[in-house]
Amino acid sequence: MAYEIDGKTIEVNDKGYLANQDDWSEELGKKLAAEEGIELTDKHWDLIKYLRSEFFDNAGNCPNMRNISKDMKKIWGRKVESKELYELFPQDPSKQGGKIAGLPESKRKGGY
Repeated sequence: MAYEIDGKTIEVNDKGYLANQDDWSEELGKKLAAEEGIELTDKHWDLIKYLRSEFFDNAGNCPNMRNISKDMKKIWGRKVESKELYELFPQDPSKQGGKIAGLPESKRKGGY
């Protein structure tokens, strides 16, 4: 499977994850989110940017739900429940959010 973004062909695997993380763009993120039935809001983008930062700036880290909630509290300035994160990305904020953020598929199991 592949996407055409700005005249460039972007390859994804059979599960929809990017073959090359360097191919990601916000435009592609919007397209991936739309295919998942998600209309991206500022909160979605905050989480996407956080997940990308954790992965690229922290040795490939894919945070679990507990860490996402704690770190989003710092970003949003208030307590963040996992329910709110699942409202953003119903199939799993770290996995579905990571997919839309152009990250490799997480092999981690569980939420905590």
